[in-house]
Amino acid sequence: MKIQKSAEDYLETILILSRRKTQVRSIDIVNELSFSKPSVSVAMKNLRENGYVNMDNDGFITLTDAGRRIAEMIYDRHTVLTRWLVWLGVDEKTAAEDACLMEHTMSQETFHLMKDHILKEIGEEA
Repeated sequence: MKIQKSAEDYLETILILSRRKTQVRSIDIVNELSFSKPSVSVAMKNLRENGYVNMDNDGFITLTDAGRRIAEMIYDRHTVLTRWLVWLGVDEKTAAEDACLMEHTMSQETFHLMKDHILKEIGEEA
């Protein structure tokens, strides 16, 4: 399940938006990521063609099971890494930016081991 970082970012954004709103459209993604409408349109087409999202006739976007699995994996990495960096003393904005870079580059094995360690360190259950 290896996809491009940009696709992972789009899927994560759709997941986050769907937790805030009952329905997600391309314009919501444009506003959230500050990307151009054409860029988001091309990305949504690619994600649809690869089976990661569905778009209905009204333009509402939903994650497929495959898309949701990737989005949740990336979101989990992002939140755990951000919390850990903040716990270490990094300011929240920088921590979120750094977590976004880190979340795409490590293996599942490395992340799971790090997550267990991080959550023990900061006093939370895995």
